[in-house]
Amino acid sequence: MSPVTLAGSTRHTPQWSPPLQGAELDRVLTKIRHWTPFDGDALLDDIGAVLDDVVPSEEHIEEFARRLRGHLMQLVNIAVAAGAEEDITAAQLIRQARVLRTAEVPGDRWKAVGHLRRMGWTLSELHERLVAAKCLKEAA
Repeated sequence: MSPVTLAGSTRHTPQWSPPLQGAELDRVLTKIRHWTPFDGDALLDDIGAVLDDVVPSEEHIEEFARRLRGHLMQLVNIAVAAGAEEDITAAQLIRQARVLRTAEVPGDRWKAVGHLRRMGWTLSELHERLVAAKCLKEAA
């Protein structure tokens, strides 16, 4: 302990020590480096692209699937961190998002488009639910 003098009196305060050491600090730093901030505009653009009347081309299906998986993961993480699982509808959407995120994109083009649209629909519903619960601000 080091002494601290305040207006004529001396108090002993404990010496500060960092809350994390070595490997723990490296783990946190790695997570920070891989963190991507939530982008509501990109989310809405991707949802619109897969739910649009114009079907995504075959060469873009994997790219859309990758981006939608990322959005699903972010919204699920936000929902869990905000305690949205308490809401029955949000909990169902979270479960559905987890299943869709881990599912393989079907090899058949039309089944793949259907999969993208289920992902887009789930994203849209979960996003609206989180905005309504004030876990997220509404995106433009």
